[in-house]
Amino acid sequence: MTAQRRILLVNGPNLNLLGTREPEVYGSATLADVERITTDAAAEAGFEVRSIQSNHEGVLIDAIHAAREDCAGIVINPGGLTHTSVALRDALTGVSLLFAEVHVSDVHAREEFRHFSYLEDVAAVRVIGEGVGGYATAVRQLTALIP
Repeated sequence: MTAQRRILLVNGPNLNLLGTREPEVYGSATLADVERITTDAAAEAGFEVRSIQSNHEGVLIDAIHAAREDCAGIVINPGGLTHTSVALRDALTGVSLLFAEVHVSDVHAREEFRHFSYLEDVAAVRVIGEGVGGYATAVRQLTALIP
């Protein structure tokens, strides 16, 4: 499949624990559910998805760099790196791909430190607090922006 029809799905630290980590905050859906939801929404728009989850910032940055070779956009839930990683922001802006920032919980209704995102002013799409269904919303909005 060509770059114009592929999305990279990036899930950051601790998202491998979805379904068991703080279900009162994140719900009971798993990372596998997120990947299925994202893949299904992308397929509706004629895109395929390549997925990565890592607890290591450098692994995520390497995947983002590689995406410029064969992806048209990125959907990312950076987890805690949202609030701390200039390096992740630089990787996303450096590859010049449109990207959607997704958060399962409503970060603005949580602890004060979660209110700030290093990505918010450079993301083409932001979806916050829609649960794992927010990934489908992000894909639909992002793919609508890709020529």
